[in-house]
Amino acid sequence: MKLEHVNKTMKMEKLHINMGWRIIVCSGVLMILMQNRALAVPCRETQGGSSGNAQEEEEEWEMVQRKGTQFGINGRPFYVNGFNTYWLMILAADNSTRGKVTELFQQASAAGLTVCRTWAFNDGQWRALQKSPSVYDEDVFQALDFVVSEARKHKIRLILSLVNNWDAFGGKSQYVKWGNSYGLNLTSADDFFSHPTLKSFYKNHVRTVLNRVNTFTNITYKNDPTIFAWELMNEPRCPSDPSGDTLQVLFLSVFSFSLNAFLNFSGACFQSWIQEMAVFLKSIDAKHLVEIGLEGFYGPSAPDRTRFNPNTYAVQVGTDFIRNHQVLGIDFASVHTYADSWISPAISESHLEFTRRWMEGHIEDAETYLGMPVVFAEFGVSSKDPGFNSSFRDTLLNTVYKTILNSTRKGGAAAGSLLWQVFPEGTEYMDDGYALYLTRAHSASNIISLHSTRLAIFNSLCNWRCKWGCKKHNQNALDALLFHDEL
Repeated sequence: MKLEHVNKTMKMEKLHINMGWRIIVCSGVLMILMQNRALAVPCRETQGGSSGNAQEEEEEWEMVQRKGTQFGINGRPFYVNGFNTYWLMILAADNSTRGKVTELFQQASAAGLTVCRTWAFNDGQWRALQKSPSVYDEDVFQALDFVVSEARKHKIRLILSLVNNWDAFGGKSQYVKWGNSYGLNLTSADDFFSHPTLKSFYKNHVRTVLNRVNTFTNITYKNDPTIFAWELMNEPRCPSDPSGDTLQVLFLSVFSFSLNAFLNFSGACFQSWIQEMAVFLKSIDAKHLVEIGLEGFYGPSAPDRTRFNPNTYAVQVGTDFIRNHQVLGIDFASVHTYADSWISPAISESHLEFTRRWMEGHIEDAETYLGMPVVFAEFGVSSKDPGFNSSFRDTLLNTVYKTILNSTRKGGAAAGSLLWQVFPEGTEYMDDGYALYLTRAHSASNIISLHSTRLAIFNSLCNWRCKWGCKKHNQNALDALLFHDEL
């Protein structure tokens, strides 16, 4: 009986401690938000009178901008908690599944997710957007319009990728097939990066998408703040040239060349695909951010950094993280993280250690060499991996999020992450093993929502015009909010 009494007493004390922590943390939230509200007044350029809620909401839905190593909206930092669902356009193209797009955005918004990465391409395949070069299926284009429109309704921004490195959804190999149908004699999918005809096909697609007028919102894509950024390609690789010269970056003074001369110069060194396409895209749309879509492998330009690569093959895929991102027109770096694909499929603690080191290395490079934000644009773990369990997935989520927060609290370059990938119910047939259903995976959903809350609080505390003074003023309370396990 004495032992039972002791156990009950200990449980009551633990309950009191937990309740005390919750009260402290919640009080901290309220205090900081109230302080921030007062601090925000002198930092804003008020124009007399108070604006209505509708006007304030419209002001908030502005283009995402980049300032140094941070993103921002209307003068405030914008750290991202996001997700991938690449096949939304395909779902929206069928009236029987279109509602799943709305359902997904509703669930994602409820979890505080703010950015979705998805495809703005499907080349020459089933339900193709681009059936042949510059020939589009209007029904599928309207499906993409619907995706953009629904994202806007639910205050979720989009990263739209413009072509695939892989064969799925057409990819660069489809462009080569189209080139051969035009009488070219192309033998490698990597000809996509260098042949003038294939580059013209790609440029026409970029021009068509950017100048598209959304049939639901009547807003041209290149003017729509719903679009967070354009991605040149999903996971570009050029293994036929491990040196990376095909994807070579050029260091040019913008004062030395006019834009037309830059685009039309025919020297061999200008076969740099990244440079050419980034500048071409910016010539059409200077408002939106642009990223490459790289996985993050280190190449010959930084031999001391190749130790972070997951394997020896990574240096042979023809990409070079640092050099590729030091290019005119690229606004932020992208990194993907797949220990189960790159190291070993069997789940182990080494996956977590690799993930942490991989992220920290790229954050350091983004700050030291690039001076730009870095987004971990794909990360996840497959349920098909030997030894998979939901607890490991939760631990991976926490590892990624805490690495982000360690940078965030210092105003660092880790600007966000995008989980691969979030599914609505009834789409199991699309599952590649990485699907996460927010309505089922309750512990993972709670972790995601907590991270969203932390980032939202942080975004609300700081103001570029205050020179981060709001954050520094509340550093101790901020740390408690960012790293306590409950809010």
